[in-house]
Amino acid sequence: MTNLMLGVNVDHIGTVRNARGINYPDPLLAALIAEQSGADSITVHLRKDRRHITDRDVIIINKTIQTRMNLEISINKDMIAFACEVKPYSCCLVPEKRQEITTEGGLDIISNKNIVDRSVKCLQDAGIIVSLFVNADIKQIEAAINSGAQYIEIHTGIYSSTTESLLRDKELNRIKQSVKFSVNNGLKVNAGHGLNYHNVIPIASIPEIYELNIGHSIISYALINGLENAVKNMKQLLREVHR
Repeated sequence: MTNLMLGVNVDHIGTVRNARGINYPDPLLAALIAEQSGADSITVHLRKDRRHITDRDVIIINKTIQTRMNLEISINKDMIAFACEVKPYSCCLVPEKRQEITTEGGLDIISNKNIVDRSVKCLQDAGIIVSLFVNADIKQIEAAINSGAQYIEIHTGIYSSTTESLLRDKELNRIKQSVKFSVNNGLKVNAGHGLNYHNVIPIASIPEIYELNIGHSIISYALINGLENAVKNMKQLLREVHR
């Protein structure tokens, strides 16, 4: 069993800053505190409307942090071109709807095969590792394999939002099966969305998962207990699983 990595998403620091149209709090500072507290990577999601992370954030964070930056973007051609210029360590391609509060599900790779395949090739030609954000769906994962992407990130939102135990167990089992299928077919697997201090252990216990990307729950915890403690406590939960 390998050590499970923790990626910290700092988007919500940008949300607080942009609510007032000022220059603080700075997502860069949050990224630095997070990695100094044990984060293995930093995730930022650049949306078309720049509602939280801005182009400047992406450029500065990518140049400054000592770990890895994972840039989440849509398959929009301008987003792909920007990523190829900035050259983050990795890009995770996600769906994007203008009115959604947060990403609502996995990317439909099957319906967008041509543009996904072109996006993956463009990013990889720029030296960027590519991940595709997908539901725990074998057909979508097969399409991800065929695209040539090196990673997928399994959407854990359904698992995280379900309060009924039988439905949650069913979704957890789907995730486990999807992870095993992916790894057996040469993909590395990350997971994330909606994970928090109460529901993360069953997902973290899946031995084949490489990294969990967590944002909202860590930033929320940090409002009360500080970002350093928030990251360290989440990291400790993951370490306890993998002892």
